[in-house]
Amino acid sequence: MTSKTDLRARMRVLRRRLAAEAPDAAGRLASHVPPDLPQAGVVGLYHPVGSEIDPGGIRIAGAAVALPVAVARNAPLEFRRHAPGDPLVSDAFGILAPTPAAPRVSPDIVFTPVLAFDRRGGRLGQGAGCYDRTIAELRAARPVLVIGVAYAGQELPQVPMEPHDEPLDAILTETGFLRVARERR
Repeated sequence: MTSKTDLRARMRVLRRRLAAEAPDAAGRLASHVPPDLPQAGVVGLYHPVGSEIDPGGIRIAGAAVALPVAVARNAPLEFRRHAPGDPLVSDAFGILAPTPAAPRVSPDIVFTPVLAFDRRGGRLGQGAGCYDRTIAELRAARPVLVIGVAYAGQELPQVPMEPHDEPLDAILTETGFLRVARERR
């Protein structure tokens, strides 16, 4: 079996290729968000880095948008409200995020970037564990719907999962929406 480190390196190369082959993919995401998602007061999106597919066009009726903020490398992410035109600053990872003045919120739905996914909810992230810590913290407080955002070509037959890895509830790609039966492996 390939190590997660090797798999991440391969998937980063693949994602860059997929992004170059489908420059309009981000524009197609919103059309695949199903209308029957649970009611949400706050939806967590993310600011794309590199070849990550941009979820910026996703809107859920009646929900405010929040973006994640890494306040420390080994801590869960914080979500802060964000509206178009609000200022952004670099967080602990150098990713653009809302300023400390933006209100901290707890999203009901989280759209998370992935390097790879499988149809059972397996998610391969960047390797820092930020989203796993964040999702675990959110789920410990109350139900939250976690949707991975990826190019369809990032699907694998099986993503290696460890006990601390948090599974996805669904996957959104430029070609469709897949609900998964969430299970721990």
